[in-house]
Amino acid sequence: MSCCEPLVLSPQEMWLEGKMKDEDKGRERTFRRMEAIRKSQILLCTDRARLFTESMKATERKPLILRWALALQHIAENIPVYIGEDDLIVGKGENHPGRCGMLYPEIDGAYLDRMGENICGRPDTPFYVSKEDYKIMTEEIAPYWKDKSFPETFVAALPEDTRTLMFGADQENIYQQFGIIFCSGNFRASHNWVIDYKKVAERGIKDIKKQAQEKLAAIENPFERVEKEPFLQSVIITCDAIVIWAKRYAQSAREMAQKESNPARKAELLQIAEICEWVPENPARTFYEALQTQWFAYMFCRLEQLGAASLSLGRMDQYLYPYYKKDIEEGRMTRDQARELLESVWVNMSEAMFIMASPAAGSFTEGYAHFEGVTIGGQTREGKDATNEVSYLILDSKRGIPINYPDMGVRIHAQTPDKFLRAVTEIIKEGQGYPKLLNDEEIVPLYLAKGVSYEDALDYCIAGCVENRIPNVDTYATPAGAVNFGAAVELTLNNGRMKLYGDYQFGAETGDPRNFTSFEEVMNAYRTQHLYLLKHVLTQQAVLDEVKTKFMAAPMTSMVHDICMEECQDLHHRLKRGLREIYCDAIGYATAADSLAAIKKLVFDNKKLTMGELLDALAVNFEGKEAIRQMCLNAPKYANNDPEADAIAKELEKYHLDYLEEQNKEIPGTVLSLRMVPVTLHIAFGKVVGATPNGRKAGMPLAEGTGASHGCDTKGPTGLLMSNVNSKNKGSKNRQARLLNLKLSPGSVKGEEGTRKLMSLIRTWCDMKLYHIQFNIINRETLLAAQKDPEKYRSLVIRVAGYSAYFTELSKELQDEIIARTEQSL
Repeated sequence: MSCCEPLVLSPQEMWLEGKMKDEDKGRERTFRRMEAIRKSQILLCTDRARLFTESMKATERKPLILRWALALQHIAENIPVYIGEDDLIVGKGENHPGRCGMLYPEIDGAYLDRMGENICGRPDTPFYVSKEDYKIMTEEIAPYWKDKSFPETFVAALPEDTRTLMFGADQENIYQQFGIIFCSGNFRASHNWVIDYKKVAERGIKDIKKQAQEKLAAIENPFERVEKEPFLQSVIITCDAIVIWAKRYAQSAREMAQKESNPARKAELLQIAEICEWVPENPARTFYEALQTQWFAYMFCRLEQLGAASLSLGRMDQYLYPYYKKDIEEGRMTRDQARELLESVWVNMSEAMFIMASPAAGSFTEGYAHFEGVTIGGQTREGKDATNEVSYLILDSKRGIPINYPDMGVRIHAQTPDKFLRAVTEIIKEGQGYPKLLNDEEIVPLYLAKGVSYEDALDYCIAGCVENRIPNVDTYATPAGAVNFGAAVELTLNNGRMKLYGDYQFGAETGDPRNFTSFEEVMNAYRTQHLYLLKHVLTQQAVLDEVKTKFMAAPMTSMVHDICMEECQDLHHRLKRGLREIYCDAIGYATAADSLAAIKKLVFDNKKLTMGELLDALAVNFEGKEAIRQMCLNAPKYANNDPEADAIAKELEKYHLDYLEEQNKEIPGTVLSLRMVPVTLHIAFGKVVGATPNGRKAGMPLAEGTGASHGCDTKGPTGLLMSNVNSKNKGSKNRQARLLNLKLSPGSVKGEEGTRKLMSLIRTWCDMKLYHIQFNIINRETLLAAQKDPEKYRSLVIRVAGYSAYFTELSKELQDEIIARTEQSL
């Protein structure tokens, strides 16, 4: 763009002045609630933790799943009920307006007395604890959970070498990890998940309770009774608990209606009361009841356990459509009323924060990451296009609102209608980073290769950053670990050591690289280091599986899962049927590929540098060695359709996949899958990695997802897409999510021509059978202005990794990383 040409703004950039548009009339309630949320302080509250602890103290001799169900009952009976003055869909985890997070002492209990009364100053995901709640935390909750919470037992059970890789030689602080490998299972109970909302809406909780009662009554064998009775009793108790919770909201709404002077609001409160008296106990009869059922089920799962910052909302356009269609046809509801109900759920979600207390969790989830994916589009279980009126309604409900929840995902396939793709493209162009796109043409065949039936494979939904789940099919919920590819490079070039950590031998001894005489020796050394780290990631995963069943239970999540109910087993146990897919994440993919490509080109092919010269430059962080750094920066780079770099990237993925496939032979019925989903771990991992041969300086972020090293994608979107195709090991079933961010200038997609270009790019991506793509459409100038004047831009929403966040709530390092991503043009 010429310096004289005016800057083209995205719609979001034009909204930042705060003026409501004509099409926003009738949405005043939504905007009032959003404005209040953006001004609210983020609180960590103790109601759930206090009640959970009270119950667990009283039930120590009972089976774990029964204790959990009784704790849910205690919470349902006693947790404060809150209905805001503009709420239409009700059910909140804490008795406060605005943004609040629940405390989970079974995870964070032993850390509570280390947090400090006010940790607003935490550099990532700061939050506030009131004096009253701090006193409850330290005097009532923390003492009980000392030596009883999950992380301490998990860490103690790790082999010494694995524990050292994770927490260092001293291992004094198990809540702060070293960043060479990463474990997320010691600060959350489960991975991203989805429950069967359709089942709850169609059958009602009463029918699920009846099913459990009948199964319990049918047990004759004493051994079977001991095995299954606690689970079935927990289901019955949990069914009663969620109904009690809902009816308390009905009672509160009626009491509020009696005091309400505004006739319109009084009528709303009475309607809320009637709905909560009926659902979720009974089958939903209307769109409003179905949506309230969905929210009650969602929030009760949140009360149950701390997931991976995500409980997916599933395929909402599929399970809500029959209710919407019936209401519209019978004149019970208008489209605008349905949209306002959806928006009420989205705002509720903005208030229900996921807060993880440990520092490691904060570095992993900057910007208060949570990924409640709403999945729309795709195909039906019969293979037909699934787009319907609710698909468009959900898109419209997200249009023009400065809100980053839910994290909408759209399934694209070869027959996606142009009309729907155009509507999706127009939302993408607004510039808030959603929706993200998932490719049926890649994902469905992968599920088939993993043994899933065709009908079930077609029913997948987004659950997390990029990964997916299939309700009633997926059975593995343990959180994943990750390998730092950048650290593997540094270990290769330092015989198993990291400069930041001195002479400690973290990795394998692969020899002095100064003595390597071929690039093959470099790759062999890298492979050894990489697989050494991967072995320890899987080791901690195995320990997680072993320890977790003694500490975690989830009767609510389990009772709406067909296989759990069939086998009468909690989800956290190993089930006999279903897809048991274990994730293993890779962070810094392009950093490693580009570093190895630079060594190949500069040291062995062109012989412009000796290995010693390169290592000396890395040791001083390129200080005084700018000429060498420029050589490194100009070496072949992944993300440019470069055959050399892409071939190395493919080989790195193959190392990982081959090892996972080999380990699969030892654990039948399980699929170990590689994901490239960083969340914000590429920032935290980059901080521990020294200078790398791709020209990156020490401490800087690693490459994100399957994107380029920062500023190194010079061949436009086509080059980036082609490198993703070229580097994919298509024959492996052990592949899972590959996150791909693409940053576009608003000027390149302006007007009708821009819409057609973006639609064409998406069709091309679909034809290439790439897993995922998402877009940031924002001007660099806007991001720089937001850094200087955060208050003016506090509602600026951008794409981070597999989620969108408010730009001004990110750390300076992450803001800079997003700004540094290459802005492409179509």
